[in-house]
Amino acid sequence: MDTFRCAVREWLATNLTGEFAALRGLGGPGREHEAFEERLAWDRHLAAAGWTCLGWPVEHGGRGLSLAEQVVFHEEYARAEAPARVSHVGEELLGPTLIAFGSPEQRQRFLPGIATVSELWCQGYSEPEAGSDLAAVRTTARRDGDEWVVNGQKVWTSLAHLAQWCFAVVRTEPGSRRQAGLSYLLIPMDQPGVRVRPIRQLTGTAEFNEVFFTDARTSAELVVGQPGDGWRVAMGTLTVERGAATLGQQVGFRRELTALVELARECGALEDPAIRERVTRAWIGLEVMRAQAVRTMSGPRNGFEASVAKLCWSRWHRGLGELAMAVRGAAGLTAPDDLDRWQRLYLFSRADTIYGGSDEIQRNIIAERILGLPKEVRP
Repeated sequence: MDTFRCAVREWLATNLTGEFAALRGLGGPGREHEAFEERLAWDRHLAAAGWTCLGWPVEHGGRGLSLAEQVVFHEEYARAEAPARVSHVGEELLGPTLIAFGSPEQRQRFLPGIATVSELWCQGYSEPEAGSDLAAVRTTARRDGDEWVVNGQKVWTSLAHLAQWCFAVVRTEPGSRRQAGLSYLLIPMDQPGVRVRPIRQLTGTAEFNEVFFTDARTSAELVVGQPGDGWRVAMGTLTVERGAATLGQQVGFRRELTALVELARECGALEDPAIRERVTRAWIGLEVMRAQAVRTMSGPRNGFEASVAKLCWSRWHRGLGELAMAVRGAAGLTAPDDLDRWQRLYLFSRADTIYGGSDEIQRNIIAERILGLPKEVRP
């Protein structure tokens, strides 16, 4: 494994130079607007060198690397401050879903474009009246000959304004409720029936979007799995959503915490016992998070670890943003020209406990499916 780690580290050191050198540290949640075209070129450079789709089976265009090797790559990628990937949704979410549930024709059509980063994807799950409650979606699709006709609205759709395709959970059986009657469709974004409207965030950026489907169409062959089986397929996507990349994410968190401690030392905030205690708790929380991730990835899974992981990192990161404002003090309250990194961290991390499955939903999953507590009463 040390040999592989050295190979990854050397490749990144050699290639994050020249036209790509300025991309270090750019992009990521709340900063997806940064150098997007240049980061897209970087992703395609990675693909050409065989550094995308690491865990995919070789027969589907991947590297077939072990989970341990994938973790090493993500850790070294984060340590090198390589730019945030623009193809995450396709590579980490849809690709594994198609490999597990898609037809041979769907794999043949879409996996190569994901691997080469020639087609970008967005995820159509959340809706205005459903939020993180995926079983409450109202967007519908009806069969019309060789096509599905889609009507409804999705919200908080990351990078929908840049994606060529959307995978969406829609209701295909009229009168069905909750998990029954849902289907998992692949929908082209470039058509008259799809309208994308950016949502301006507290940070002033707009990487989330509303997506409106008005008689949008997609081929009848582009339902993943069987019609009505969308819940099972969607849960499969969520299972892979927080995989090996989690440990790379934690390297980034550690870098943020280290920089914040240095700031606290420089400005004298670290002399405050209350600040020191919060810094200590943040460090302990990060160590616990890593231990939990390693334990989960190295042992048997029950399918609900993703909820525990999401609950842990989202609350920790939101707390880091709050700690940053405490360290900055009054200086953190003003932004005469533009937000600094700590203000942006604080503002965007308010969304951490909402996107990707809200804390409330994660707690319900843990309570009901792991602890066996009574289910929440729903209308």
